[in-house]
Amino acid sequence: MSTLTVWKFTTAEGAQSAEETLKALQKEGLIRILDAAVVSWPADRAKPRTKQLLDLVGAGALSGTFWGMLFGLIFLMPLLGAAVGAAAGALGGKLADVGIDDDFIAEVKEKVTPGTSALFLLSMDEVPERIAARLPGDGAELLHSNLDTEREARLRDVFGDEAA
Repeated sequence: MSTLTVWKFTTAEGAQSAEETLKALQKEGLIRILDAAVVSWPADRAKPRTKQLLDLVGAGALSGTFWGMLFGLIFLMPLLGAAVGAAAGALGGKLADVGIDDDFIAEVKEKVTPGTSALFLLSMDEVPERIAARLPGDGAELLHSNLDTEREARLRDVFGDEAA
């Protein structure tokens, strides 16, 4: 089973600094990273910056389209026009079918704010307690949504990706 986890950090740089820790955890076999992305939101900026962590993942990575649409739903929805908003609403329904529901999106939107950052991680075989203990800084708050094999397959189908 895959897990989509969101680790919220109390600083705008915290999530980016977790990349080396994730590499070490993967080498130790504590996690298998399928895909990862970082959102950093400096306090003086109106919108967050996003970056897919391509050097952490292999063939199982989702497309950048997935991350772009997910981040658009979470961080940009109030800025979207009616036509784009309707398309995003349809996509939001598809994401709900794979376990990324409105409550999850609302929780991330509420907690990832200016001055913070977040690590979005699609992984397998993780041990959340060990990951939390190893993350840099003063730790991170875990938000998560589990994806069983069927939901992960639907997610890949929505974004035209083949399973790893």
